[in-house]
Amino acid sequence: MTGEVKILGQNSQTIKILPFISLSKSAIWFGLFSSPASSPAADALGSIAIDATHLTMSVTDPTAWATAMNNLGMVPVGLAGQQLVSDSLCVPGFDPGLSMMTGISPINPMMASMGLIPPPPLPVVKEIIHCKSCTLFPPNPNLPPPSTRERPPGCKTVFVGGLPENATEEIIQELFEQCGDITAIRKSKKNFCHIRFAEEFMVDKAIYLSGYRMRLGSSTDKKDSGRLHVDFAQARDDFYEWECKQRMLAREERHRRKLEVDQLRPPSPPAIMHYSEHEATILAEKLKDDNKFSDAISVLLTWIERGEVNRRSANQFYSMVQSANSHVRRLMNEKGSHEEQMELAKENFKTALLGILTQFEQIVAVFNASSRQKAWDHFSKAQRKNIDIWRKHCEELRNAHSEQLMGIRREEEMEMSDDDSTDIPNKKVRIDDSALAAQAYALKEENDSLRWQLDAYRNEVELLKQEKGHHGRTEESLTKDQQLQFLQQAMQNMQQQLVAMQEELNNKKSELEKAKEEQTHSQALINILKEQVSVQKNGLTETNGTASVAVFNHDKEKDAEKQRQSFKSEKEALLIGIISTFLNVHPFGANIEYLWSYLQQLDSRISANEIETLLIKLPRMFKQEFTGVGATLEKRWKFCAFEGIKTT
Repeated sequence: MTGEVKILGQNSQTIKILPFISLSKSAIWFGLFSSPASSPAADALGSIAIDATHLTMSVTDPTAWATAMNNLGMVPVGLAGQQLVSDSLCVPGFDPGLSMMTGISPINPMMASMGLIPPPPLPVVKEIIHCKSCTLFPPNPNLPPPSTRERPPGCKTVFVGGLPENATEEIIQELFEQCGDITAIRKSKKNFCHIRFAEEFMVDKAIYLSGYRMRLGSSTDKKDSGRLHVDFAQARDDFYEWECKQRMLAREERHRRKLEVDQLRPPSPPAIMHYSEHEATILAEKLKDDNKFSDAISVLLTWIERGEVNRRSANQFYSMVQSANSHVRRLMNEKGSHEEQMELAKENFKTALLGILTQFEQIVAVFNASSRQKAWDHFSKAQRKNIDIWRKHCEELRNAHSEQLMGIRREEEMEMSDDDSTDIPNKKVRIDDSALAAQAYALKEENDSLRWQLDAYRNEVELLKQEKGHHGRTEESLTKDQQLQFLQQAMQNMQQQLVAMQEELNNKKSELEKAKEEQTHSQALINILKEQVSVQKNGLTETNGTASVAVFNHDKEKDAEKQRQSFKSEKEALLIGIISTFLNVHPFGANIEYLWSYLQQLDSRISANEIETLLIKLPRMFKQEFTGVGATLEKRWKFCAFEGIKTT
């Protein structure tokens, strides 16, 4: 386990290297023993056996091996870089692939004193480093480690101070080449220099040499020795390369994020062509096709939103809008077919659920029959237990399915009850109102279509007028004049039709209002008759008693009726006075809802029908008028008692 190596220098000599290994306390040291006289002792020490009972860690521990190899000035196994010393000084018999010394038997990790917890890190012990032209002696281990400045970003340059005065650039390069590739050395006359390495990790190896005492050869001259101080240096080239690398990493990160965003972004909608007459004719054909309607309608919407509609293209856009409107009936038919399919699916589901429920009932009946004493006594205990469990499980499923079926039936009954809950008289009135409203809506739609056609004709007339102004009166202009006359006649006819339709629409609206008024009057008369009937019923007396008692009761009832009439007349007089005052300060009148909201603040039990019947009873004091046109038509009551006084 020993080896020889010759160190070239002023005094060439052969030294013995003994791999002295002590694995106790998880530490490894490699000793260098020089001079030929020490070779027998080295050979004697090389035969020392390793006691396995003192091992407290695995030999393959990377931390311990890295510490030991750093002590030797070698790069640890698995790390990049160049070793501090030459290969001739490496420990013989070391196999880096096995990470242990050859010749040592493998250690069982389950043996005694082998801890699983890694040991604490030990301080690095620096050793003597021999080079071809110089020797480096380690500093005193009791002294504190040399101080260094804060490491600049991307640092590849080191400051080396304390160099010997006779140190040349070749000696410096020979020493620091063992840390890595050197790109530049800038030496000063004042015993310091700057060294720039190729990579950043090489700077850490150079910092390791800080504190060493350097001696050139074997000379003891003061100019041939010096204490090295290695520290980080701030160089513009290093900072520029670091910034370039950071910018490159930032660009790569932005590119990666952009790719992620592009992957998550939804696809953009297809481009829509610009409007032209040719594209409009193609789009009109697509609008008529059911399969291409969804794409064509989006194009039409985009054109309209862009503002492509003008006087020249209004007719073409109107025809396309009309084509789009024609699909409403198709969509309603599709909706109806889907609703029918849904109803059919509900019926199928209900019938299937009913069949499943009947089968569950049959299975439960089988379990109940098996539970009777006639058959139950013949089953074993385990069979009875299984039958009981199956019966309970089947009953739970049967109950759940029956509740689901009953819920479906309750929903159908509720829908039918909602349809049949309305009264018959109100239904008739609603049917009449709905019929009149439907007629009015149809007339309104026809009126709108005629108005649009009239606008289209006006656009055409204006276009023809513009063309007529640009060209002279030729035969074509004469034909255009005739066309203008025809169009004017058509416009007049359309206007007449429009006026007639408006008159008819107003008549229908007035009929609708009259029907509503008749309905309200009839309801008011019905309420009055109900009150009279109730009064008459209360006025009847019993005639089966004695004559004196009958006379007494008759007189008593007369007094009560007089009191009721007086009370009722006082209440009506009070209401008449309040209503007269209210309508007098409202010269344009007020509707019945406004009156009722005002009187309800005074008496919350009063109703709108009661107020309206009271106003109808006094036509000389209150009159009813209609104000507004069309949708703003409103029925208002006015105070007219002073008008009769003025006329007289």
